Amino acid sequence: MEGNMAAVLKNAARERLDAGELALGVILRQARTVDIAPAMKACGFDWLFLDLEHNSMDVDMAVQIAVAALGAGIAPVARVPAGQLWMATRFLDGGGLGIVVPHVDTPEEARKIAQALRYPPLGHRSVAGGLPHYGYDKLPLAETCNGINAATLVIVMLETPTAIANADAIAAVPGIDSLLIGTNDLAMEHGIPGGFADERIVAAYQTVCDACAKHGKFAGVGGIGDEALLRRYIQMGVRVVLPGSDLNFLMSAASTSAATMRACL
Repeated sequence: MEGNMAAVLKNAARERLDAGELALGVILRQARTVDIAPAMKACGFDWLFLDLEHNSMDVDMAVQIAVAALGAGIAPVARVPAGQLWMATRFLDGGGLGIVVPHVDTPEEARKIAQALRYPPLGHRSVAGGLPHYGYDKLPLAETCNGINAATLVIVMLETPTAIANADAIAAVPGIDSLLIGTNDLAMEHGIPGGFADERIVAAYQTVCDACAKHGKFAGVGGIGDEALLRRYIQMGVRVVLPGSDLNFLMSAASTSAATMRACL
């Protein structure tokens, strides 16, 4: 492998974002085999959202999918439970190209996350050798660490009114790439379950989009499947988009097929 490989480590989602395009992710709730990576790449997605928060999937299973994703050209990104950064670094060492951390309310929390997930001089992530990102090849350590720092996405989820109020300060934290609104939890915190078009939720998206634009970060949306509403928030400036999960897509296609067949007789 060429010695400059570290400089060209690819993250399909980051490349989309840097080009001003949408980074489309698919949430993995049901998939447990590595073939999901090339399959979702073939469907047109840029990244996998491996959900280790609301899921029984463990880190070992997640990194197997991550390594397959590296080969398929789709970025493996994992959401870990709040406060469990040890899971995040194990996933990154195993082949991950990004981490989503939920329930981030303050810039202090965001700073701690960035420090844990970035190699020096950007943070204090511990260094592991022989990484799958470079085919386990022996390359200069400075090259690999710099390459992984550049390719890794660090995404924090804002899911409370407090987090939205702190959006500008959170977006200003070095090492944080994206602020993604967890719309389900935010609506619940406001006492409006499912109220994704409520004026308070709309205002939250505007606040986060403005903060991201100001600080050169990327606004994200999660928890919304309605196409018209997604389009509205994308027009506001959202670029990191999760339109659905493997389970949603499976049930939607299966339901449509079953209904179509029933109507044949």
